[in-house]
Amino acid sequence: MEYLELFFNAFLGTVQWTWKSICFEVPWTRNYFWGLIVISLIVWGVELVFPWRKQQSAFRKDFFLDGFYMFFNFFVFSMFISGIYKIITKLAIEEFQIFPNAIALVNLSNFTSGIQLLIFFVVLDFVQWLTHILLHRYPFLWKFHKVHHSVKEMGFAAHLRYHWMENILYKPFKVIALMLLGGFEPEQAFIVHFIAISIGHLNHANVKLDYGPFKYIFNNPVMHLYHHAQAIPENFKTGVNFAISLSLWDYIFKTNYVPIPDKNIVLGYRDDQRMPSGFFGQLFYGFKKGD
Repeated sequence: MEYLELFFNAFLGTVQWTWKSICFEVPWTRNYFWGLIVISLIVWGVELVFPWRKQQSAFRKDFFLDGFYMFFNFFVFSMFISGIYKIITKLAIEEFQIFPNAIALVNLSNFTSGIQLLIFFVVLDFVQWLTHILLHRYPFLWKFHKVHHSVKEMGFAAHLRYHWMENILYKPFKVIALMLLGGFEPEQAFIVHFIAISIGHLNHANVKLDYGPFKYIFNNPVMHLYHHAQAIPENFKTGVNFAISLSLWDYIFKTNYVPIPDKNIVLGYRDDQRMPSGFFGQLFYGFKKGD
């Protein structure tokens, strides 16, 4: 009963917080709901004014499906999973004696808030890059990641079109990364959140940007387009350009591949026509043997 109560309290707390965000009762720095909408509208506007693939409709294929995914993954699913994370945290502390900062490798309290955020951003991005590689390398994980790669026309909302299992896979690694950074005060973590959303939206947008010499540091729409390409070079077995926000990991570990840009390359993966076209079909995709 104790854990059941913990679950429902966390669930209701997340629901109430989301509703307060919608009603503008949450400070803008922590209002992830309207922050997501504002960033989405800005990047969509950039797509419409400077489209790379001019023949692509403003309401491209699966535009509304991807838009639904944005709110489902960021808010609806979070309402249900928040209670489970609360239970896991309680078990970790009380049963396994795993305390925050117990495995910290760096004490960030010795640094200014700006340096803290920079270290947090870089470490978190590396963890996500590594997790992304695992999603491509292991067949069991790739089955879920196929949902994201079933996108056939790129647009900003494709950024957050992913299977709910990816939330479960990414979260523990993010928590471990936080535990490695002792003394980090997350009050300003919203800055990293909004920067990451903006970069991710742009990476999937229908725009031609490579950031010039900064392409070796930041992921970009040209580079990420080839991550979604159906055909990849034979010497790359499981994929290319795994960058989330920072492209430097791909250049360091030789997983980068950016030829002369071709805006009309075929996106997806082999036999992607088997992917269900609707949300509920994709919701349960990856659990059957034939998926």
